[in-house]
Amino acid sequence: MKLISFSRNGQDSWGAVEGDKVADLGHLAPDLKSGLTMDISAALAQAPRHALDSLTFLPVIPNPGKIFCIGINYTTHISETGRDFPTKPVIFMRVAESQQGHLQPLLRPQESEQFDFEGELAVVIGKPIRRVTPEDALDAVAGYSCYNDGSVRDWQRHSSQFAPGKNFFRTGGFGPWLVTADEVPDPSTLHLTTRLNGDVMQEAPISDLVFGVRELISYCSTFTPLAPGDVIVTGTTGGVGAFRDPKVWMAPGDQVEVEISGIGTLVNFIADDDTRSAAS
Repeated sequence: MKLISFSRNGQDSWGAVEGDKVADLGHLAPDLKSGLTMDISAALAQAPRHALDSLTFLPVIPNPGKIFCIGINYTTHISETGRDFPTKPVIFMRVAESQQGHLQPLLRPQESEQFDFEGELAVVIGKPIRRVTPEDALDAVAGYSCYNDGSVRDWQRHSSQFAPGKNFFRTGGFGPWLVTADEVPDPSTLHLTTRLNGDVMQEAPISDLVFGVRELISYCSTFTPLAPGDVIVTGTTGGVGAFRDPKVWMAPGDQVEVEISGIGTLVNFIADDDTRSAAS
């Protein structure tokens, strides 16, 4: 099953994708995060349908409690950065406001032109867990999605902490939908491709992760409880723009796609962020 968060006529909701239609399940729970623990099968028959192309996609989970991002987690990306192999997962966090939905613009900030792409597999937690073992970790997964961990490289490198370059407003894409875990019994069999204006920039099997999905869920759940709707973004492979010669940055008018086999393709275009607000 494919589940999405969307806006229609100014009203946010969520539902299940059925071909070119969406069964609107907003009457069951206020958002998809709340709906992850519900059995929605009985409600599908009576749910109103909307045309998929009439909706505005929101980030799959617009309001996650936690977004953990994993750095330096593919062999090819480690090689291009010149870093040592990590002995434990390298983790930073994103905030919800940094995310954007499918077919929506990723905003290049005014403060930098070094706006880079990072295609990644996102894991959405489906039930409360604490100190789960790797062997049991997949039982806690609600589903999987595509993620573009859009990175403002010079701000990322202001210090050894990645957070500033990873949290500019609406720089990260999350979508198009969540594919439920029953349709992806083994995420390591999936394949990731990132394209910029149609050209392949990144391509790798998910099995190339240094720390796999099981290990990441177990590790994160050891130092903090995980709740339904929490997101783990598992890392990017080699080919990012920062380590190309010449460097490749995303610019207004560009289109970037993150495709993962068995899940779908997240599509975003790039626009300048020209918004300003004054303190009152």
